[in-house]
Amino acid sequence: MPIPKTRTIWMNGRFIPWDKATVHVLSHALHYGSSWFEGIRAYRTRRGTAIFRLHDHLRRLEDSCKIYSTELPYSTEQLAAATVELLRRNKLSHCYIRPLVFRGYGEMGLMPFGSPVEVVIAAWKWGRYLGNEALEHGVDVCVSSWTRIQGNTLPTVAKAAANYMNSQLVRIEAQRNGYDEGLALDTNGNISEGSGENVFIVRNGVLYTPPIAASILPGITRSTVVTLAGELGLRVVEQVIPRAMLYVADELFLCGTAAEITPVRSVDRIPVGTGTVGPITRAILERFAAVVRDGQDPYNWLTFVNEPRQRRSIAKPRTAPSLDGK
Repeated sequence: MPIPKTRTIWMNGRFIPWDKATVHVLSHALHYGSSWFEGIRAYRTRRGTAIFRLHDHLRRLEDSCKIYSTELPYSTEQLAAATVELLRRNKLSHCYIRPLVFRGYGEMGLMPFGSPVEVVIAAWKWGRYLGNEALEHGVDVCVSSWTRIQGNTLPTVAKAAANYMNSQLVRIEAQRNGYDEGLALDTNGNISEGSGENVFIVRNGVLYTPPIAASILPGITRSTVVTLAGELGLRVVEQVIPRAMLYVADELFLCGTAAEITPVRSVDRIPVGTGTVGPITRAILERFAAVVRDGQDPYNWLTFVNEPRQRRSIAKPRTAPSLDGK
């Protein structure tokens, strides 16, 4: 999906015009994949524009960087304030938000500390990741021939750009074979996740989802589903799930910031349940919509853009970036 241009992007503490948000071709991230990011959505609610779980996403971004010994030059509070102000300046009532941390232009070589840490936040209007009809009719998925990366090869709990080379292979293969999305198995042959989504299976009224040890990204939408399912009186079991469970599931859905909550109607051309959106999936969809569309938020997941501006500085780094990373 093309990225629609907006007025401004926040980059290294300043709001700059969209076309001036550029990097040097010798930036470390371009050559060695040293970058980390988040995907966040803002929704038009009855109470105004609201960013969904902004602080949880920024905390995960900080954690991703920490795993790779990279210190963010801005606090999560500063990044949150910058994100809110970015949406105000671009007059975005609903959008997708992309915070990005990367190693910029400094030194060449695998040791990253000679290259500065740069931070960008961009936002633009973005529709349904898996298509406009996905919510009502579900999507067709396949089990990929590509295995999900192993946790002690590349840390899967970090949302690092390098991990998504694996995801690209899964998605490319699925679409070439006529599917909307692909599901990857872990190195033991059990269900891991989609190319960019976590997986939930419904069987006999119980929700099952793979554990963190199955090489999944600990999804924020995934944790949202667990909370909402509990609110609805549904049991959620986190366990190793063999591939065959996909073919006998009563219901199946994917979830993630981009995909939101997307029902699956078939796996490897085998219908899931009746091949339509099941009642449990529908109930979770409706409860999720009540939060992000209607603003019914008992969990304080929403950050409302029209609230009074935060006084905390959104420009001055908490520590001055340096080439040696200290």
